[in-house]
Amino acid sequence: MTQSGSVRDLHTMLAQMEPVLHREPYRFLGLPGEDADAGWVDSPFAMIREDEGVTYIVAAEMDTGGQGHFARITLQVKSSLQGVGLTAAVASGLANEGIACNVVAAFNHDHLFVPWPRGHEALRILNSLSKDARR
Repeated sequence: MTQSGSVRDLHTMLAQMEPVLHREPYRFLGLPGEDADAGWVDSPFAMIREDEGVTYIVAAEMDTGGQGHFARITLQVKSSLQGVGLTAAVASGLANEGIACNVVAAFNHDHLFVPWPRGHEALRILNSLSKDARR
């Protein structure tokens, strides 16, 4: 399957980001290899297999406390898997403000996970980057 209509140009990817902040927090769960196929993990957002084990990204319950919770921001631009610089640009923009960013690139969109308490601030920064690229 090809990525028809996807954007490769960095300037265009930034201009068309249209970041969306999701309302629920997420957690990263790291499980050793022998527990990789955890049937108890209900509807993970993502599952990533590594030599050391499996990482699940799952919706977190608000009453479990804020430590380790991440806000998910989806970049609505349909960025090409061959596009160069989008991850670096958004990570640098957030890093300049001291915001950690974990990126999961999927077939159609990039998803950023930032510390839950800083989600709205990160969204503001991303919108500013996008606005600057549209000038």
